[in-house]
Amino acid sequence: MSFCTVINCIDGRVQIPVSEYLRQRLGVLYVDVVTEPGPVRVFTDPEYADALRSMLWRVGLSREAHGSEVVAVVAHADCAGNPVGKEEQQRALLQSVERVSKEFPGMSVLGLWVDERWSVVEVLSRGPTVPAED
Repeated sequence: MSFCTVINCIDGRVQIPVSEYLRQRLGVLYVDVVTEPGPVRVFTDPEYADALRSMLWRVGLSREAHGSEVVAVVAHADCAGNPVGKEEQQRALLQSVERVSKEFPGMSVLGLWVDERWSVVEVLSRGPTVPAED
């Protein structure tokens, strides 16, 4: 697999750790990045329906154009776009992963949490093609 996709926050602090994690975890060369402020909020708040459609369209484009088989959804500490606590962020992350899994049943979906030290933690995964962690 050469590509994966990530739905990530616009916050620059999470970009590099998440891309590095995905390259290592999945053995991909490239990470297609879909960014929105507080993306898990976009999945759970009906006010952001237009942004949600746009994010899902971009994931579909990555899948079709680059053959991406895995998509990761990211939530993180100190998120300006979703300024709530870790528990609420992770609850929204779980809902987001479920939604992406339903929208793209052939893709594997990872839920990633980025903590206060910018370390990436895999919270959950859904789907058939995610390689096991070493």
